[in-house]
Amino acid sequence: MSVRVLWNPASGRGRGARVISRIRAAFGAEGIMDFRSTAAAGDEARLVHEALDDGVQTIVVAGGDGTWGKCAVALAQAGSPARMAFVAAGTGNDFAKNLRAPARDLAAMARLAARGGEERRVDLGRVDDAWFANVAGFGFDVAVLRASARVPLLRGPAVYVAAALGELLGYPGLEARIGGLPGVDASRAAQRLMLVVANGKEFGGTFRIAPAARVDDGRLDAVLFNEFSRRGRVPLLVRAIRGTHLSHPMVQHHAGATFTLACTEPPWFELDGELHRAASPEVTIRCVPGALRVLDAPAPR
Repeated sequence: MSVRVLWNPASGRGRGARVISRIRAAFGAEGIMDFRSTAAAGDEARLVHEALDDGVQTIVVAGGDGTWGKCAVALAQAGSPARMAFVAAGTGNDFAKNLRAPARDLAAMARLAARGGEERRVDLGRVDDAWFANVAGFGFDVAVLRASARVPLLRGPAVYVAAALGELLGYPGLEARIGGLPGVDASRAAQRLMLVVANGKEFGGTFRIAPAARVDDGRLDAVLFNEFSRRGRVPLLVRAIRGTHLSHPMVQHHAGATFTLACTEPPWFELDGELHRAASPEVTIRCVPGALRVLDAPAPR
């Protein structure tokens, strides 16, 4: 089975470039020598389509959630039977935490890619026409992503945590109407701290945003943080790290196939760590069931 490794040298603030020699050694030991690197931002789709044109059956992507998400979307939208495998070389590396394959173990991932594992169909999500693999975030999440660029000395999950703490008390909130969450009046606009619609369990490298989420259940998990006193935000942030925030009275959660958000102007949102802006004040977030084939480790017997 043909295997190609795509890697992003810019992933994880340069971690992709720092670990590529180790990745090459691990995969080379299994006879996998076909490596292609992104040359510029947004290059992932081109590399995926080149791999498909060359008949590659397993596309291994070494990067983080942003790189993974772009490759996953390109592969899913191509409708190819090729499958994707994940090697952690980014900041949070969250999507792979939903799979059994050991994305951080280079030797184990090389063996899995070379010898074959279990093919698994997983869901993706979309906000209008923009697709995502792991998470879509509105409100506070956007402010944190922007602030992350101003935390130059840290790497890994500490980047998101530091940025979140810095923005926590000053963020004014997002006025929006939310549809698709039972108990939330979709006709009434209110100040919200954040809406996260998650395909996977974690985001930001640290936060267990949707502890019960599954990437193959045909649903997305919407987690709505309603606006409340700024003093109460810090304890809630700690609870989100632990995954115990869903029982908080100002947090609402529901797993479903479709959600809507309406603001006074086109909202900014993040998909897998990448900023986007909606074309209109109203957006629809929906699940795309079974859209992506992935290479996973076999389930324990």
